[in-house]
Amino acid sequence: MNTQAALARIEAVVIGASAGGVVGLRSLLPALSGSTRAAVFVVLHLPREYRSALCEVFAPVCEIHLKEAEDKEPVRRGTVYFAPPDYHMLLDRGPDARAQIALSVDEPVHFSRPSIDVLFESAADLYGPRLLGMILTGASEDGAAGLAALKAAGGIAAVQQPGATYESQMANAALRRTPVDFVRPLTALAELLRELK
Repeated sequence: MNTQAALARIEAVVIGASAGGVVGLRSLLPALSGSTRAAVFVVLHLPREYRSALCEVFAPVCEIHLKEAEDKEPVRRGTVYFAPPDYHMLLDRGPDARAQIALSVDEPVHFSRPSIDVLFESAADLYGPRLLGMILTGASEDGAAGLAALKAAGGIAAVQQPGATYESQMANAALRRTPVDFVRPLTALAELLRELK
């Protein structure tokens, strides 16, 4: 794979993490330039009963704009969207055919809402080969099916090196499910994000 050519076509990035994910995201999100054109969507498994403070946590170390996703919100390039607690975050086409976010209270997937699979599968349908997906640390199998769907749609699939994760079950499940383009520690995954234009 010509990595630079492949990354040049990326319009959206999806990232999924669970246990240990805040540390992983702290390595990745600051790598995104303030001029990055891609939209970035993040599912981090959090307790349902708590308000998310991810924007407040990451804003001091990030150039790129951060926000918690809202239902029916048009997708803007150069923005990181965090799934709110207890809602699935999906991507689809709005009435003007532009990409938009949809929030759902459908049943949990792999005991999780938001679900990484739900985000990745909807993003694969919308963006196809213009999508980069990353699975990080976690102690479930959420994300394995979604990353397989992303790869089947022609997207770029990356997984955090299992030996370098806080919990390796999520990364290993993704690797068992589909061949991926990159298996790297966080520092190398951050370099991929730095290369996005």
